[in-house]
Amino acid sequence: MPELSWTTVNPAAPATEAVVMASRLEVGSLRHVPRFFRLSLASWRQARRSPGALGVSLIAQFGRGVFWTLSAWESREALYAYAGAEPHRSIMKRLRPVTKDSRFVFWTVPAERLPIPWEEARNRLARERSRQP
Repeated sequence: MPELSWTTVNPAAPATEAVVMASRLEVGSLRHVPRFFRLSLASWRQARRSPGALGVSLIAQFGRGVFWTLSAWESREALYAYAGAEPHRSIMKRLRPVTKDSRFVFWTVPAERLPIPWEEARNRLARERSRQP
């Protein structure tokens, strides 16, 4: 399972809150995995250059067709600016038809808690899933 470990993009200012986003994306067919991974890498690289990014990580489970992302941001506005900017915006549109399931969760933490452990991100995603009908 390829993992791009947590990369600190910009150190967070002391005594600040970070906005954390975790996602789980699953493709509908394993034949879409190579393209999904290639485009996920482009989004990961973009996040590393985006204003307000504090850190990013990505896990790809090729055999299951599941991709996990974890990132931290100075603000929701910085996160939304990244999500709405190119190439991320176009990538998400291109991948939507081949995505079987997607889950996202957002929360805030004191910046000194970064990086967030993957176990915490997965637990939060699982709790979010259990709340959905």
